[in-house]
Amino acid sequence: MIPLDSAQIAAVCAGQHADPFSFLGMHQHEGQLQVRAWLPAASECSLLEVKTGKVLAQLERIDERGFFAVVVPRRKNHFAYRLRVTWHGETVDIEDPYRFPPVLGDMDLWLLGEGNQLRPYERLGTHFRTIDGVEGVAFAVWAPNARRVSVVGDFNYWDGRRHVMRLRRECGVWEIFLPNVHEGQGYKYEIIDQHGALQLKADPYGFSAEMRPATASRVARLPAWVEGTQTRKDANALNAPVSIYEVHLASWRRRPEEGNRWLSYRELAVELIDYVKYMGFTHIELLPVNEHPFDGSWGYQPLGLYAPTSRFGTPDDFRHLVQTAHENGIGVILDWVPGHFPTDTHGLAQFDGSHLYEHSDPREGFHQDWNTLIYNFGRNEVRNYLIGNALYWIERYGIDGLRVDAVASMLYRDYSRKDGEWIPNQFGGRENLEAIDFMRRMNEVVGVERPEAITLAEESTAFPSVSRPPAMGGLGFHYKWNMGWMNDTLRYMQQDPVHRKYHHHHMTFGLVYAFSENFVLPISHDEVVHGKGSMLAKMPGDCWQQFANLRAYYAYMWAHPGKKLLFMGCEFAQGREWNHDTSLDWHLVDDPENGWHRGVQHLVRDLNRVYRDSPALYQIDFDHRGFEWISHDDADNSIFSFIRKGEAEDEFIIVVSNFTPVPRHGYRLGVPRAGVYTEVLNSDSEYYGGSNTGNLKLASEGIAAHARADSVCMTIPPLAAVYLRWSAE
Repeated sequence: MIPLDSAQIAAVCAGQHADPFSFLGMHQHEGQLQVRAWLPAASECSLLEVKTGKVLAQLERIDERGFFAVVVPRRKNHFAYRLRVTWHGETVDIEDPYRFPPVLGDMDLWLLGEGNQLRPYERLGTHFRTIDGVEGVAFAVWAPNARRVSVVGDFNYWDGRRHVMRLRRECGVWEIFLPNVHEGQGYKYEIIDQHGALQLKADPYGFSAEMRPATASRVARLPAWVEGTQTRKDANALNAPVSIYEVHLASWRRRPEEGNRWLSYRELAVELIDYVKYMGFTHIELLPVNEHPFDGSWGYQPLGLYAPTSRFGTPDDFRHLVQTAHENGIGVILDWVPGHFPTDTHGLAQFDGSHLYEHSDPREGFHQDWNTLIYNFGRNEVRNYLIGNALYWIERYGIDGLRVDAVASMLYRDYSRKDGEWIPNQFGGRENLEAIDFMRRMNEVVGVERPEAITLAEESTAFPSVSRPPAMGGLGFHYKWNMGWMNDTLRYMQQDPVHRKYHHHHMTFGLVYAFSENFVLPISHDEVVHGKGSMLAKMPGDCWQQFANLRAYYAYMWAHPGKKLLFMGCEFAQGREWNHDTSLDWHLVDDPENGWHRGVQHLVRDLNRVYRDSPALYQIDFDHRGFEWISHDDADNSIFSFIRKGEAEDEFIIVVSNFTPVPRHGYRLGVPRAGVYTEVLNSDSEYYGGSNTGNLKLASEGIAAHARADSVCMTIPPLAAVYLRWSAE
């Protein structure tokens, strides 16, 4: 019998060996070349030379648990080999994973260890490789405090003893190359953590995942590289028209006749993209598509940050959806959640028995509002994980932008916490300096590596310079959601029109700070859930007035400085609050007898058309040059009038809004120059369900009004907004 260390054999057979590559495979031992293999349930094993295909020796069964070994006769130097193994009477030739060299090179280890690998997803996770002429999959996972890590999956009976990984101590990464592993097979990492407890973890870098309630990762190829284009860069620019349709894929449209199932990515590539193109939106924003265990989180508690959710199909199917959007001139923005993650045991929580991804102190690491864990932004490897993920969606799927969720909760250590429940920063302040540094770094990397892409911040505080470059002390986002504008204007709209004159400032205050950031005006999913009711339900008055109010509000919004965002269903005035478990109420616009909902839909479509066709409405969104009040103080009549300006001197649109149900006949409005003013949009048109009060064309007169030498005498329809375009005659 070959003399071997019985303790090491026992450790291998028990799956407790911390460094199996030092013992299994081919090794020089006391001047002999030995091959050792652990093959549970095997009855025989032979050694084959790859080069000649010859059987060189029969391995001796050293241990009844399946440990085999042999001294290779007449050989001193390592060579490529295979094992011919008999299991239950069937003989097969297999590759021995323990004969292959390390997967990661020295530079990979250095970059991963320093936390400076911009694209860690190219090294960690699963990657198809050919090593020594053998095809297989390289697995790599960061778990520096684990005692042992194994790959378990459909390819090895989910037995953690079979494929224990190699620890690269330089950076705490475990790796192994497994031949004969196929795309689509499920796998996890079986970890004996630093406390000796056994855990099963999904792959943090898994490119595909099982459908909930199953929790395994799936072996998948790294998606192909997607080049950035000037077309996409131009479409995302600050001086471009940006009108975003926010979508929750699972509830946009369902198939009630097929068990209320949701649409697949490929079905959405037809139906959703056709609809968005018809409606004239320039972008879609998808609520998080990262894999997540709980439907009711809408994706905002993701665990598979690198995996498009399998609810709607495969990663290739999702890629097809993005490509189809681009082919139709529509950009794709993803909601992205780098602020927190759920505590599910198969996820990142205490990944190797330590607080690897999250803070150890719950005053820093536990989010009380959502019962989730907060990333440790001060750790290089965690920052790398997140910044690499931002690049991954842009570079591997062609995503146009990332809307970063809950930025306010990341900025402040005392966010939603009482005294004593949070830890001040090193200077005694409440700002989360590590999170601030992370966001700046993320935005810098995206800006340098993929300048065609954008980032947008959902940020609800007065934190300064969110959308200013880091070099200027800003966070580096391209855009910031204007939550203040949304709250103020909705508060105004919910007032009875007779009382609106006392709340006039709610509509004008936003212009005081409108140019302090690059703002997006958001009417998002958050405004139509959790008892808030639908947008239509927020409007006062009888049915006619509710629809008129909503149309007037949308027309005001589309003319106001800032890019636009509207949540699905709001574009046709869905009457009930959004429910993530059911489809939107498409019957409201499909019913030929129900014209009001179709009217709002037609208005939004025309707003997008006029918006895209009118540079004055988008070219100078973030500078005082693009906006001028005509009258902001007509509170008694609840009338607002202003001018939007483009770069060209004669490119301007006059907007007049009346937020009372009283038509204003003979209203004298000062205009910037003499000429003819033509209505290009009137939200009171009968086509939209209105009373059809309007003006068509107005010739200016040399009568002073609103501190201007020329004016027009016009009719302002009730609960409506009109857009006027100038021409010389």
